Amino acid sequence: MSKTLFSQIIDREIPAEFEYEDEDCIVIRDIHPVAPVHVLLIPKEPIAMLNQIDDQHAHLVAKLMQKVPAITKQLGIGDDFRLVINNGAEAGQTVFHMHIHLIGGRPMTWPPG
Repeated sequence: MSKTLFSQIIDREIPAEFEYEDEDCIVIRDIHPVAPVHVLLIPKEPIAMLNQIDDQHAHLVAKLMQKVPAITKQLGIGDDFRLVINNGAEAGQTVFHMHIHLIGGRPMTWPPG
């Protein structure tokens, strides 16, 4: 199985603008931002889709969510932001390595798309 784009970024084979990194995850700037702040929270373990999360992966999703307050503070967007997880091609997922979009820095509308 070939590496995903995000696995290549994690392994420093492709450059990216890192905002955070630890042993379990990275946070990088989205290369096609839809708002002034648009970062991706990515687990280092290459889980293809949210629907593939099981009990052994639950800690990764929890850790990503626990990082959100520190990342929003670091990026200066406070309490006003949106989190998005696309699951599957028809939902807009283009990289099949589960990740969370953190979007902020402008007013959001509903429905999103």
